[in-house]
Amino acid sequence: MSVTARKGAAPKTLPAGKKDNGTQLKRLRRFCLSMPGAIEKLSHGEPTFFTPKRVFAMFSNNHHGDGHIAVWLPVGHGAQDALIEEAPQIYYKPPYVGPSGWIGVELSKVDDDQLGALIREAFHLMTAKDRQAGSRKPADRGVRS
Repeated sequence: MSVTARKGAAPKTLPAGKKDNGTQLKRLRRFCLSMPGAIEKLSHGEPTFFTPKRVFAMFSNNHHGDGHIAVWLPVGHGAQDALIEEAPQIYYKPPYVGPSGWIGVELSKVDDDQLGALIREAFHLMTAKDRQAGSRKPADRGVRS
């Protein structure tokens, strides 16, 4: 298989109609909601986890029959390709957010330590963006003396 082919969605791992029985979502919630100020909302039909201002994790429950019970997470610059190349059975480029550098993570194929680390990193990436956006101030338009 070529490197290019591996960068797409991983081979289907579930029958098209198979869904999470609640086990993986419960596991994901435990980690996501342990982040300070994190909240869960339903977005695009799936549980989605937010910092006070931004999405940092999205549950994917066999989205459009893609065969993945996964979480979609932002990762640092350059990490998406490296993770997918290193472990294509675990990581994949998800639809919609993949072009922005997010990864899909097969929940059944990562242990709690890996999952917790990935979620903490995603949360910190998004809260850093919140801080950067908050620190930008409009140009001083005050009156000169």
